[in-house]
Amino acid sequence: MASTTLGMNAMLHTIEFVGVLAFACSGFIEARRKRMDFVGVFTVAFITAFGGGTLRDLLLDRRPLFWVENQEYPILIFIFALIAVPLLRRLRHVVTENILEWADALGLGLFSVTGTSLAFEAGMPMFVCVMMGVVTGIFGGVLRDVICNEIPLVFRRSQLYATCAFTGCWVYLGMSYFEFTDAAALSAGIISTFALRMLAVKFDWKLPA
Repeated sequence: MASTTLGMNAMLHTIEFVGVLAFACSGFIEARRKRMDFVGVFTVAFITAFGGGTLRDLLLDRRPLFWVENQEYPILIFIFALIAVPLLRRLRHVVTENILEWADALGLGLFSVTGTSLAFEAGMPMFVCVMMGVVTGIFGGVLRDVICNEIPLVFRRSQLYATCAFTGCWVYLGMSYFEFTDAAALSAGIISTFALRMLAVKFDWKLPA
């Protein structure tokens, strides 16, 4: 039992780390599109990467916050920001809207499912677990868009966004309920969220007005 818990924690930690990098990349790209300096790029990337997880930890009363407990996360983003500013300037013709959407969709899937998993472990009702996952997945992007003076993507009548996270979280819980392995359930939830978001972008899927 202890080894199972340790294995699950290791998977969540890895997923969280990749999610931080994915959302940080979307923050880097958006900040550079707004022609921000290093401080702006770092701030936007930091808030995008940690906003959703911080809100999740506060709501679940988890202390210390995940990025305080893992100080390598903010240090890594600081280093990446130093590299990203000159690099994105050189690659401004290569870094496109598609890359931003891919990074954001990946971060959405990773953080949504980990948020749901942690709420599930804390004994929350299933619908609350899903909503915790959705909030975790979208909040960093909301803060990013607000700081960059954009209407948050989740509040526009654009391609499916929060709906993708909502669906992926239910996929994760459904597979957990039917006793699939943790790795299979987490992977299915992340992949379904990411795939649904990218399909929504490609085929312009929207909720009815």
